[in-house]
Amino acid sequence: MDIADDHASPEAERHRAKMAKRKAVQDAEVASKSITEKGLLIVHTGPGKGKSTAAFGLLLRALGNGWRVGVVQFVKGAWDTGERRAVERFGDQVTWHAMGEGFTWETQDRDRDVAAARRAFEKAEELMADPGIRLVILDELNIALRYDYLPLAEVVEALVARRPDLNVVVTGRNAKPELVAAADLVTEMGLVKHHFAAGVKAQPGIEF
Repeated sequence: MDIADDHASPEAERHRAKMAKRKAVQDAEVASKSITEKGLLIVHTGPGKGKSTAAFGLLLRALGNGWRVGVVQFVKGAWDTGERRAVERFGDQVTWHAMGEGFTWETQDRDRDVAAARRAFEKAEELMADPGIRLVILDELNIALRYDYLPLAEVVEALVARRPDLNVVVTGRNAKPELVAAADLVTEMGLVKHHFAAGVKAQPGIEF
């Protein structure tokens, strides 16, 4: 036994006992799970910053595990973003489609926005049907659904009917309740404080 163990303080002993109990609880919780692998439908929503950022963090993890991934952007079509330039270095391991035409207040043309959203979702369905792709990110799909650019029931049905090993991440504010109900994992980003309110514009490396 280590000499230090012979002279452990009461505080150290209490900590050790507390962590041992916590480990036993955690081990039992893990042991109770029987599903070893399942494609997930993940939704990042809420008014806070970080929804797309979290999705692209997951994309990086997937790439690190050797997965092929697909991305469809429903709004940021005209944006030259750092994340897109970064993942292009992975070559054909990533399929990226920026198909939006900007925010709806920029186009001011509903028919054009609806047509763009339809094309984007058709591309999403194409990627989801590719058996070699393990992760599909539908960036800002929630925005298209919020403005009724796509039929909600059709979109939810397609996402639920995805093949069992496919993971799909949907981002954007105001996720529809039907999508939330269908999802396996939903995270709502809360807004506590945002630098934009203090007059700081979107910056490369931070926002795009």
